[in-house]
Amino acid sequence: MAVQRAASPRRPPALRWPRLLLPLLLLLLPAPSEGLGHSAELAFAVEPSDDVAIPGQPIVLDCRVEGTPPVRITWRKNGVELPESTHSTLLANGSLMIRHFRLERGGNPSDEGDYECVAQNRFGLVVSRKARIQAATMSDFHVHPQATVGEEGGVARFQCQIHGLPKPLITWEKNRVPIDTDNERYTLLPKGVLQITGLRAEDSGIFHCVASNIASIRISHGARLTVSGSGSGAYKEPAILVGPENLTLTVHQTAVLECVATGNPRPIVSWSRLDGRPIGVEGIQVLGTGNLIISDVTVQHSGVYVCAANRPGTRVRRTAQGRLVVQAPAEFVQHPQSISRPAGTTAMFTCQAQGEPPPHVTWLKNGQVLGPGGHVRLKNNNSTLTISGIGPEDEAIYQCVAENSAGSSQASARLTVLWAEGLPGPPRNVRAVSVSSTEVRVSWSEPLANTKEIIGYVLHIRKAADPPELEYQEAVSKSTFQHLVSDLEPSTAYSFYIKAYTPRGASSASVPTLASTLGEAPAPPPLSVRVLGSSSLQLLWEPWPRLAQHEGGFKLFYRPASKTSFTGPILLPGTVSSYNLSQLDPAAVYEVKLLAYNQHGDGNATVRFVSLRGASERTALSPPCDCRKEEAANQTSTTGIVIGIHIGVTCIIFCVLFLLFGQRGRVLLCKDVENQLSPPQGPRSQRDPGILALNGARRGERGQLGRDKKRVDMKELEQLFPLAGAAGQPDPRPTQDPAAPAPCEETQLSVLPLQGCGLMEGKTTEATAPCSGLAAAPPPPDGGPGLLSEGQASRPAVAQVTQPAHSEQ
Repeated sequence: MAVQRAASPRRPPALRWPRLLLPLLLLLLPAPSEGLGHSAELAFAVEPSDDVAIPGQPIVLDCRVEGTPPVRITWRKNGVELPESTHSTLLANGSLMIRHFRLERGGNPSDEGDYECVAQNRFGLVVSRKARIQAATMSDFHVHPQATVGEEGGVARFQCQIHGLPKPLITWEKNRVPIDTDNERYTLLPKGVLQITGLRAEDSGIFHCVASNIASIRISHGARLTVSGSGSGAYKEPAILVGPENLTLTVHQTAVLECVATGNPRPIVSWSRLDGRPIGVEGIQVLGTGNLIISDVTVQHSGVYVCAANRPGTRVRRTAQGRLVVQAPAEFVQHPQSISRPAGTTAMFTCQAQGEPPPHVTWLKNGQVLGPGGHVRLKNNNSTLTISGIGPEDEAIYQCVAENSAGSSQASARLTVLWAEGLPGPPRNVRAVSVSSTEVRVSWSEPLANTKEIIGYVLHIRKAADPPELEYQEAVSKSTFQHLVSDLEPSTAYSFYIKAYTPRGASSASVPTLASTLGEAPAPPPLSVRVLGSSSLQLLWEPWPRLAQHEGGFKLFYRPASKTSFTGPILLPGTVSSYNLSQLDPAAVYEVKLLAYNQHGDGNATVRFVSLRGASERTALSPPCDCRKEEAANQTSTTGIVIGIHIGVTCIIFCVLFLLFGQRGRVLLCKDVENQLSPPQGPRSQRDPGILALNGARRGERGQLGRDKKRVDMKELEQLFPLAGAAGQPDPRPTQDPAAPAPCEETQLSVLPLQGCGLMEGKTTEATAPCSGLAAAPPPPDGGPGLLSEGQASRPAVAQVTQPAHSEQ
C-alpha cells in the first residue's frame, strides 16, 4: 500500500522548555524515512467472510496473505488458536477446510463460531476480520396461512412465517399445484405474503406455503379461500388492510414495504416519505396494487415511509406508515500508514471508519488488543494511536479494527524503529531528592558506553497519578548531571526518567524514579460572613477535599472583640464549606478566625470582624411579617414610584419658574433704580447744575456744592438698597465732619448706568491717604435723586469708587 509520511504530533499544552536545547536535539536527529514498500508489508489479499454450512458437508474458509516470506498462517476460533487435526486442514494458500461440518452432539464441539486468519512474518503479526460460520437450519412454521372469504372483485391475502439459515425461499401452491406467477392478479412478496386482487370464482381453493433452503423444505397447513358472489356495488370508504412494517436491513438487501387497501371504488395507493424527501426512481418499483419494493438499499433509504389510500377524484384518504432502518458495516475512510521513526521519538497512526451505526475502533499490536497506558495514548474516539518514546519493543504491526452490528473491517500498518549503531545506553543511577515543597533535585550518571557524541539530556516529568499524556520534558546540557525541577505541587509524588540524545538518535529511557515534594501548611482559606439574624452568623468558604488526604481540615475560632479568649477550636473536615454560629450577643462585635491545617501544621488564619448591632436594630424596628400587608405593599409599590416621579418633576418645574421670575424681578428693580439715579435726558444746557457740578465743575465749586447740598433722603435709599447695610447697626468707621475738606482731593465721581444693581466707586488719582468717605451731591431742585452719603458710599454691595473715563470742563 502507498505510505505517506505521518505528521508530527503537536506537543500537549503542558510542555515546558526552559532552554532551547531540546529543539536543537530534535533537529540533529536523522529525518524519518518513508514507509516501507508493499513487498515488505504483511497484509491480507483475501479475508474470510460470513457463511452458512450444511451439517456433514465440507466448507472452506478463504484466506490469502501477501508479505515478505516466510509467512506463517494459523487460524483462531472464538479467539483461541485452532490446533491442526484431521477434522480441519490448512490448505497451501492459507485457507481452512473443515471436512465434515458438525453441530454439538455427543460431546463433540460444534464448528459454529467466529473464525480469524492469523498471518505472521519477521516484521509482525496481523489478524483478519472475524468470519461468522453458522449451520444451515430450518425451523417449523410459527405463522400458518389462515382461511379467508372474499367477494368477487375484492382482495384476499395469505401469510406464513418461518425462520431458517440461509433465509428460506417462500413459494405458494393452490390445490397442491404451484401458482402461476405470471398472473398479474397474484403477488408473491419475499417475506411470505400472497396477495390476490380482483377475486374471481376460480380463485377458490386450498393454499399452502412452501419454504425451502439448503437445510430442508417445509410445507405449511392448508388455508381455504372462498369467493362469494359479486359485491353490492355500494360505496365503501377507503381502508388499509395491511400497512408497512418496521424493517431493519443491511445495505444491498431488498426492502419490501407492503400496503393493501380496499374500498369502492378501488382506492389509489401512493407512497411518500414523512420527511418530505423524494423516494427516487432508481431501484424502486411498485409490486401488485401498492407494494413498494426498494432493491439494493443504502443508508440514504433509511426513513419513515407513508402509504396513502385515496378515493379517486376526492381528497378522502387513509394512511399507514413504517420505518426502514438500513445498517452499513464498518469501512475505512482513512487507512493507517506504515512509518519509520528514530528511537526515542513519537509515532502516530490514524484511521477513520464510517458505518451505520457508527463503528467502534480498537487497536491491535501483533494481534493483541492494545489499550492506553504507559507511553501509548488513544485519542479522538480511538481513531488516533500515539506511541511516545518508541524503542525496539514497539516495532510491530499495528491494526485498526472497526466493528458494528452490521460487520467489521480491519486495516494494518507497520512501525519500524530506527536504531542507529553506537547509541549511548540509558543514563544510570537516576535519583530524585525533595528540596522543598515545590522543588525536587534529580541527579544521574552518564551512560557506560558511547558517551562522546552525547549533545544533551532530556528529563521526563509527570505526576505519578497522572496518565502519560500529561508528561512534560525539560532539556539539560550534556555537561550537567543534575537538574532542579521547580514549580511542583506540595505533598505530591512525581515520576522522573531521563534519556541521552546524540545526533543519530536518543538512548533508551533510564529506569524511572519516584520522589514526593515536601509538605507545607495550607494557605489561609477565603472566608465570608453573612448575618442571619440578631444573634446568628453564617460563615462561608470553599471546601478543600485534598485536606482530607493529608490528615487535615479546618479550625474555627470566634470571640467578642471585647474579650481576650477565643471559643474553639471547632474542628471541621476539609469537605465542609459553611458553619453557623448562634446564640450570640446582639450588641457585640465578634472576631471570627478560620484556618486550615494538615499533618505539617496550621496555616495562617483568615480573620473577620462582624457586628450584630445593626441586625438587632433592624429586627427591633421591623414589625412581624404580615403576608397580606406585604402582598398589598407589593401591589402598590408601582403606584408609589409613579407618584414619587410626578412629585419630583413638579418640584423641578417650580424651582425653574422661581428662578426665572426672581431674575426678572431683580432686573425690573435694577431698571427702576437706574431711572431714579440717572440724570434727566434733556439738552446739555438744561441739565441740573448739581449734576453738572459733579461731572465737570472745578474743585472749589464741587466743594461748595457738597457743603450746601448735603441733604439726602436716606429712607428712600434704604428702601432701594435694603442690603446696603444691616438695620440698626451703626457704621464702625468715624463720621467725618461735613465742614472739613475732603481728604481725597483728586477723586472724581461720574454717574454711570447701573450694571447689575451696583454703583461704581471712584479711584484715587494721587498717592494720598485712603478715602474714608466721599462727598455726595444734594438732591437736585427737581427732586432727582442725589448720591450716597459718606457712610453708605463704602459699602461694596452698593457703590464702587472708580476713575471717571473723562471730565467735562
